[in-house]
Parts: sequence; structure tokens; C-alpha cells
Amino acid sequence: MTDRDRDRDPGAAADTTDVSDGAGADIAGAAGSDIAGAAGSGRPVGGEVVPATAFVIGLLGAVGFVLAYLLGANTQLLGLGVFVMMGGVGVGMVSWAQRYMTPSRPDVEPRGRIASTEEDITAFTADFNIGEYELVRRSLLTKLMLGAFGALGLAAVVPFASLGPRPDQSFTRTRWRKGVRLVDAEGQPIRASSVNTDALITVFPDGDVGDEFAQAVLIGLQPGRLDPVPGRESWTPENLGAFSKICTHVGCPVGLFERQTGELLCPCHQSTFELYRACEHVFGPAATPLPQLPLGIDGLGYVIAEGDFSSPPGPAFWNQRREP
Repeated sequence: MTDRDRDRDPGAAADTTDVSDGAGADIAGAAGSDIAGAAGSGRPVGGEVVPATAFVIGLLGAVGFVLAYLLGANTQLLGLGVFVMMGGVGVGMVSWAQRYMTPSRPDVEPRGRIASTEEDITAFTADFNIGEYELVRRSLLTKLMLGAFGALGLAAVVPFASLGPRPDQSFTRTRWRKGVRLVDAEGQPIRASSVNTDALITVFPDGDVGDEFAQAVLIGLQPGRLDPVPGRESWTPENLGAFSKICTHVGCPVGLFERQTGELLCPCHQSTFELYRACEHVFGPAATPLPQLPLGIDGLGYVIAEGDFSSPPGPAFWNQRREP
């Protein structure tokens, strides 16, 4: 009888094999000796401690990562949590595979016919199922593995909270409303009669001085020079015009004004806007005009807004669309 025949015939192997410690015990276990497992496969039972412990460590690492993130921990603690989490899950999977899915001895078979007999199929199935240990607490390990993977997924999702709140209409609307007065940097309301021709004043909504998103430039226009956009003829009472001060390129403040040419210039990247053509872009990387603010004058002679900007202020690459 060959060695392979003895491997396939536990009874014959039990009669002819002298079992000893070490490697002999493994062979005897596979052959059905006195160390036979509870399922009668010949393998020692148990061995779940290592993968189970690893999965628990991975789960605790994931929980620690989430807690450290929520408590605002530094990156070192977050990195330690990732190390423990990934290491525990990895060790658990590898130890599981080595103990329960790897044959305890090599099996060499010469190449022969293509088709397999029923005997060969049965022998292959038996050899494939031979591992170092008999898995008797599969349910526990499966639950621990799923728990570790679930905690791993939670740890991967939690950092999305750093993206901040969901954008809403606050990115497309400013605090300009009908009847809101224009005030200067000191919060003083501006009378229409106090703005000279070619004068440029940085203005804000009354009560929101310093609002970078709503800041605008108020300019005394030269009479008869403005070419208004159709529908905006009434937006420049007493030759006063106002436009967003935020460049439509990357959001720098447009603060330079050339009176002779009537051009507003952004000092960051030299984007240039032609004031008397409703601040159309004429030079530089900006691609869209500066939004215009509709103006009015109240009963006391103060300059007021008649609504919000003609379009959302800010860089054009935001591709913002204001909802009605």
C-alpha cells in the first residue's frame, strides 16, 4: 500500500502507522487516530483564540478611531487607531486562513488524464478540507469578523463629517434686500448727494459691515456713459452704480478703478471689467461679469438696495444657480 493509499484509508493507516509527537501527531490526526476531532475529521479542534482576539482588537481599534475623531484628537492618535484597526482585521483573516483553510502537508500528484474519477474527486475534497485545526466555533469567528468589518466601515464613513454642512442658498444669496441701506466701512449710511462722479466707495448692507460675501463697490457714474443691460435701466438712480467687489475669477477683492477708461481691475490676476458696459469682463482670467446691485433712493435721500445682486457673487467656477 502506497503513502497516498494510506492517506485515503484511515483504517489502514491506523493499523500501520506508529504515531509520535510533533509531525507524527498531525499525520495521526489526519488519519483518524486518538486525537480525532469532535466531527471525526482527524484534526485537533480549537485554535479560534488567535483570529478571535485579532478581530476583537481590530474592532476596538475602529471604535477608538471613531471616538478619537469625534473628540478632536490629533493625527497621531487617529493614525494609531487606523494601525490597530487594520492590523487586527488583517491578522484575523490571515490566521483564519492558515488554521482552517490550509492543508497541513503538501500533496503532489503526477499529471495524468484530464477527466477525474469519482475516487479522485472524493480524495480531493477530503484533502482540501484537511487543515491544521477543526473549526468548531465558526459562528463566533464569523460574527467577530463581520463586527470588525462593520466597525472598519464606520471608521471610514465618519471622516465625511469634516466636509461640513450641506451647501444651501446661503452660497447663492446675500443679505441685500429691498429697502436695505448701503453703509460704508464705518457703518454710516450714504446719501446719494454725497457721492461725487468717479468716486468709489466700498459698501455693505446696513447691519452687516464687513460681510465679505455681500461687499460691493458704489461708484459715481459719468452721466450718459453707461450702456445698461436691458431691464436694468432703473438700477442706477442719479448716476449711481453698484457692483459686487468679489472677482469672478477666484474671489479676490476688485478695488482698483481707472477713471479715464472706466475699468475696474482685480490686483490678484489682473482681471479687468468695463464699468460702463455693466462690468463685462474685457481682460484677464475671469470669464463672467461682476454681478450688479439694483439701487434706489429712499425718502431721506439715502442710497438703498432694491434687491439682491443680479447673479450670485463669487468665482464663476462655483457654477452657482440661484433658486427662485
